[in-house]
Amino acid sequence: MTRSYFRKAIERTEAYTPGYQPKVADYVKLNTNENPYPPSPRVLEAIRAELTRLGRYPDPTSDPVRHEVAKLFDVKIDNVLVGNGSDELLSMVVRAMVDAGETVSFPSPTYTLYEVLVSLQGGMSVPVEFPEDWSLPEGLFGNDSAVTFLSNPNSPTGTFVPPEEVSRLAGSLGGVLVIDEAYVDFAETHCMTLARECENVLVLRTLSKSYSLAGLRLGFAVGNPGLIAGLMKVKDSYNAGRLAIAGGAAALADQAHMLANVRKVKATRARLAGELDALGFSTLPSQANFVLTRPPEGLTARTYYEKLWEKLILVRWLDESWVRKYVRITVGADDEIDRLLAATREIVKV
Repeated sequence: MTRSYFRKAIERTEAYTPGYQPKVADYVKLNTNENPYPPSPRVLEAIRAELTRLGRYPDPTSDPVRHEVAKLFDVKIDNVLVGNGSDELLSMVVRAMVDAGETVSFPSPTYTLYEVLVSLQGGMSVPVEFPEDWSLPEGLFGNDSAVTFLSNPNSPTGTFVPPEEVSRLAGSLGGVLVIDEAYVDFAETHCMTLARECENVLVLRTLSKSYSLAGLRLGFAVGNPGLIAGLMKVKDSYNAGRLAIAGGAAALADQAHMLANVRKVKATRARLAGELDALGFSTLPSQANFVLTRPPEGLTARTYYEKLWEKLILVRWLDESWVRKYVRITVGADDEIDRLLAATREIVKV
């Protein structure tokens, strides 16, 4: 047997599996929650201006992005940390705050990367199952875990917990509450005020979804300066590239463009959910840029997913717990959703 050179925690961890990325252009790609609309034109202008400076290292703390975030949310620059996507920020949190053997709590089901990161660190995950109404599980309150993660809106369900309930949770915890707001621009409200009011709260955002910048890999965290300073210690020296910093700052400065795209996505989301339910599906109420839906009786989620795949339409099916009864569908452009719905009618014979 070949000798292993890895820590035991690495050996026993099953890696996170991202959504399938097709190598050809014929697919309707509704499996990774990307935005179907282009980013602000200011992003392309800012990136072009940086192309002659690629021989120079970027700003190590991504201050142009931090300044835009600080203005947007009425905080100081010391309240802001920038990451190579919000996934890197999640990794920083676990590396900085979770010792081997310590626990990390979160509602379940949720973003599966949380459990992977905790396992890699040698920590112990404590999932607490959501109740049927998707409110915060009472078993999550009062826990003494080093970190509690809350994806809000939740992935993969798209459901949302009101800020007042999240505030009650934060006040009950012995550790840090990390509110992962990757999809929150598609929701009706958010929890960013808690990052200013509560010393144990970090709010994470990404530019991958509402800002249409999944390919640039940029995210940010907002929290009290003590939390941000501690996380800075585990940050790579130049964790965000020059083009990402320039493009991200430009995107954040053009809120009107982002909000216009969000309105289009929300309108299509409502149409998608309504038409699926009219075909016999059962769709959870979503405040994200995707829906989680259960096919009608007689059609399993896996079969529906596979039949869509045959028609070159990609959605996400997760073979785990009760979620395997559902598929997750990204809200694409209207023509993409039209194609999905036409294929669905053929599959369910309606």
